Amino acid sequence: MRKRPRKDVVPEVKKMVQPLAKIKAGNGVSAAIWENEALVNGKNVTMLKATVERRYKDNNSNWKSSGSFGRNEIPHAIFCLQKAFEWMMEERSVNDDEQAR
Repeated sequence: MRKRPRKDVVPEVKKMVQPLAKIKAGNGVSAAIWENEALVNGKNVTMLKATVERRYKDNNSNWKSSGSFGRNEIPHAIFCLQKAFEWMMEERSVNDDEQAR
């Protein structure tokens, strides 16, 4: 059975080349913050999303990305996500202050 898309949330396709911010820690672990636009109940809404990845070189020296983390990389991923959350909260606070003016 196919799920029907929600009518109250219609994502806009927006090509985003660069993240708003990137936080790095450890050896190749990073989080990126992205801005997504969606139509919710007839209103355009901007949502912030975070991705976390580990970059490494394979046996042929080609750069690869992974969402898998080893024991020693997990604290770096947690650090990056915590900093991404703080960045998002600060951004929301600044936007709320600007809208109140």
